[in-house]
Amino acid sequence: MSEWTFLTSHALVLSLISKQPRITARELATAINITERAVRKIIADLDDAGYISKTKEGRRVRYHVNPNLSLRHDTQLEIAIGDFLEVLGWSRKRKRTYISKAKSK
Repeated sequence: MSEWTFLTSHALVLSLISKQPRITARELATAINITERAVRKIIADLDDAGYISKTKEGRRVRYHVNPNLSLRHDTQLEIAIGDFLEVLGWSRKRKRTYISKAKSK
């Protein structure tokens, strides 16, 4: 009997990136048991589609997830990628709202 999983390699890479924004392609490859070359292709796909963006931090890369895009399948277009990732354990960074002391009087 063949092994199968519910999530594609793209979903697994995106999920791990969302939880560990400074993870390397090698670490991703090891974690999901695919080649580093396959991981780099997936990262390029996700970047090209706007699901992630990258910034250079020294010799490493920090990934940023765009939580507002929808899933790609026609039957799942109403689901935001951020909502999907939260189900998989990602905690979305919330913007803090500051109340000025003058208003609180």
